[in-house]
Amino acid sequence: MANFKGHALPGSFFFIFGLWWAIKYPLKHAKLRRKDSGAHGVGSTTCLTNFRRIELVEGIVKTAFSFIGMMAEQFVPDGPHMRLYDRDVQAWDHLMNWQHTTMYLFFMLSGLADILTYGTRLGPPALDRLMLSIAVFVEGLLFGYHLHGRASLDVHIHSLLLYVVFGGAAVVFLEVFVPNRPSLELMRSSLALIQGTWFYQIGFVLFPPNGGPEWNLEDHENMTFITMCFCWHIFFNLLLCNVIFSTVTWLMRCHSPGVSHMHLGTLFPASARGNKENGSLLGESDEDE
Repeated sequence: MANFKGHALPGSFFFIFGLWWAIKYPLKHAKLRRKDSGAHGVGSTTCLTNFRRIELVEGIVKTAFSFIGMMAEQFVPDGPHMRLYDRDVQAWDHLMNWQHTTMYLFFMLSGLADILTYGTRLGPPALDRLMLSIAVFVEGLLFGYHLHGRASLDVHIHSLLLYVVFGGAAVVFLEVFVPNRPSLELMRSSLALIQGTWFYQIGFVLFPPNGGPEWNLEDHENMTFITMCFCWHIFFNLLLCNVIFSTVTWLMRCHSPGVSHMHLGTLFPASARGNKENGSLLGESDEDE
């Protein structure tokens, strides 16, 4: 949708998931460390089962959000209503809406991969992360060819988004081969948060809500400011993500004194078991031996 709401919808999608990942991953590692410190396999198995259920719910929510996004893009009053080509005027119909629909389609496929992986155990190892990486890459591919013939500031503000999108795709792709790395999970959460807030920023610049003053889309100083503003988004979202990670880890350590410190560069204890449970194309790791 070429309006503020059309950017607020994906912005909310990415921000909510980034916020959730920033809470979920340190909680998961702390819980597993707590179970491992008890030296009882039953507790660890129960914990992993509970987190598989959480991943399943996350996949269902992701699928639902993506489906809602697709329907919103297609059936808004000025949308294409599932018509790709208008034969009356011999032209493509609302291709921008179709591009957004395609983006949501791949994220819905990622959600279905989560459901298959954690709900049935029928999927191959790391299918969930592989499909998420593909979905984020497709998002970047679509936005990369989304800018032809637009005003300079419009092109610039979307181009900045591509750094975050392709960075996110690369991080999730690394997780296919190296799962359960707190450093990668922290980066994934941060990039999702940046995407979320930057979509809102794009909406405010291109489609000022409530009749706000319009930006001069050809002013070089505006492009300079937007670049600086993008750096602010990176800073505040990295700060937010680190605060959440640290707070959750600290709270878990306060309630479980036996939980050891989580090193960002190493796998959590019992990494071989974790790789099997979460799926890794590299299989077991000898790094911690």
